[in-house]
Amino acid sequence: MRTVTVLGSTGSIGCSTVDLLEQARDQFRVRALVGGSNAAKLAEQAKSLKAELAVVADEKAFEELRTLLAGSGTEVACGRAAVIAAAGLPADWTMAAITGAAGLEPTLAAVKNGKSIALANKEALVCAGDVMLRAVADAGATLLPVDSEHNAIAQAMADKQADQVAKIILTASGGPFRKASLEEIEAATPAQALKHPTWSMGAKISIDSATMFNKGLEVIEAARIFGLTEDRIDVLVHPQSVVHGWCNIRMAA
Repeated sequence: MRTVTVLGSTGSIGCSTVDLLEQARDQFRVRALVGGSNAAKLAEQAKSLKAELAVVADEKAFEELRTLLAGSGTEVACGRAAVIAAAGLPADWTMAAITGAAGLEPTLAAVKNGKSIALANKEALVCAGDVMLRAVADAGATLLPVDSEHNAIAQAMADKQADQVAKIILTASGGPFRKASLEEIEAATPAQALKHPTWSMGAKISIDSATMFNKGLEVIEAARIFGLTEDRIDVLVHPQSVVHGWCNIRMAA
């Protein structure tokens, strides 16, 4: 059995990861589940997967978590230091899905194990790309992009022939305001911005997608992961959201 840790298990990507693990219980042993403040969801996941450790970042949620997991055999902890310690537990692979810059330090702790990191936290590469990539190289770890666009590109570049790639294209749905006028955008509410036309995602990424800011972050992430300069990365608005990304190959002379 392979061991796994899920950072951000109560978020959108984390819940999807837990669902997959529940379908393959005989293949994985869960070392740690780390959540933000949703103690009830975290406890439910820990019981279902028989996790060794459950950590809630919000210390105010600790008593609820401890009560819910009493007698379950799952250890419990809380706070920032506990999150980082859980991320550093030896595991064959770690899902890094803590939102924002808060996910950087836990992800770096996981990287030091030298195993596989499924990276859903693009902000770690955006705010500290050189630090992250150097840590990955030093530890001999494997970085696996989880963002659908970058995952598509990684699969397209699986033959490691990056020097033959003229350009990569990331797609964007355009968000809920793609056809809105400037006046409508100026009057837009957070509730409208959260109504993504294609995907069901967490609040932060939904808002970032509504403003197209998320695609800017993804361009930076792509440049870091694939070692490409900005002139070799394009974005195409593709509201059907069928294709997530592709590569243009250099033609032989």
